[in-house]
Amino acid sequence: MKNNLLLTLLLFVSSLQAQEQNYSFSLQQAIDHAIQNNYSAINAGRDIDAAKQKKWETTAAGLPQINAGLDYQNNFELQKSVVPAEFFGGNPGEFATVAFGTKHNMTARANLSQLIFDGSYIVALQASKTYLKYYENAKQKTNTEIREMVINAYGNVLLAEESIAILEKNKATLSKTLTDTEETFKNGLIEEENVEQLQITLSSINSNLNNTQRLLDVAYKMLKFTLGIDINAELKLTDKLDNLTTTNLDLAFGQGDFAVTNNIDYQMATNFQEQRSLELKLQRSKALPTLSANVNFGYNAFNDQFAFFQKDQKWLNYSNLGVSLNVPIFSSLGRSAKTQQAKIALDQAKTQLSATEQRLKLEYEKAKSDYEFSIEEYATSKSNLNLSERIERKQQIKFTEGLSSSFDFSEAQRQLYTAQQNYLQSMVNIINKKATLEKIINKN
Repeated sequence: MKNNLLLTLLLFVSSLQAQEQNYSFSLQQAIDHAIQNNYSAINAGRDIDAAKQKKWETTAAGLPQINAGLDYQNNFELQKSVVPAEFFGGNPGEFATVAFGTKHNMTARANLSQLIFDGSYIVALQASKTYLKYYENAKQKTNTEIREMVINAYGNVLLAEESIAILEKNKATLSKTLTDTEETFKNGLIEEENVEQLQITLSSINSNLNNTQRLLDVAYKMLKFTLGIDINAELKLTDKLDNLTTTNLDLAFGQGDFAVTNNIDYQMATNFQEQRSLELKLQRSKALPTLSANVNFGYNAFNDQFAFFQKDQKWLNYSNLGVSLNVPIFSSLGRSAKTQQAKIALDQAKTQLSATEQRLKLEYEKAKSDYEFSIEEYATSKSNLNLSERIERKQQIKFTEGLSSSFDFSEAQRQLYTAQQNYLQSMVNIINKKATLEKIINKN
């Protein structure tokens, strides 16, 4: 009975685990899942958490600091000094050896320190906010890159699936034609070359089909990796290639003014310039005085025996208050050199921001042109596919009736197969090119 119950429990757990490994995503669901579970996205989120802790670390440096300690010293050989012997009743001019202190010393102490003013600390607080903002921007950049990666990987899977479906259809059609042609050849009505030409075309289709099936497996695993799931998990895609193509067909998209400030690369370049500006401010602040204060409390105990924790042990307390003012006066122009270096770095960051702005405008124009071309290419490939299908059907009829050679029929078939692949690729291009344009204008 116990064994049956254990077996049932194990089967139930295995069933749950199997269910957990099954995924079904539309394109948007895949994007949402990847942003949460992609490996790079997870670590980018951890970078933000670490930056928050770094910000608090910087803040805490200017808050009260309390330290305590316990010091013990065993003077197993006391240091000795010499004094005039006459102090102890000896003869003048003679010296006596005397050991001062006790064999055991112990000190219990506590220190409270507080930074009162330091220009560097004020700048560090400002820099910590910029530091956090940098990683928040980096996380957003990671998300936009993951979004584009998912769209590309999702489209590659759909492209491979559609290619396999078309290749299998072409294979079935050609196999029937080859069978009919072989029968006609056996009856002596056509030459053997017609059969051989069809066999060559069929072998090519079989090779492409096998390769595409392997590519489909790789494409699925690439998508799973991008999604952050096990590459051996079951994954089903619910969107279809033609539906996604229709959804992404928008001639008016990207026709407005390009707001470069919305682009995450521009925001990160701006953030970098702010960091350089704060570094310059930090170097300048080092010429200002610093002021701090501390309070010390403690107890000392002395004994020739280790008896510090007995009730009759005497502890002598002490306390003091200290204020420290440090005023930089002259550094042999060392601080000035560091300040000039920081100023040069700031100028470089400003130039880099300008370069980023121009680069993004150029990338936007190219991405918009590529997207518009993909739409035109889609319309052209769709028209060419219809024409190729008509030509192939006519050539097949002529070939069957003996009015056309096998070479002409094979050439029409190859033209049709090329048109089919171009049409599928044009559909994927629309999806991918729009994703690239959306990434540049920061549209999620």
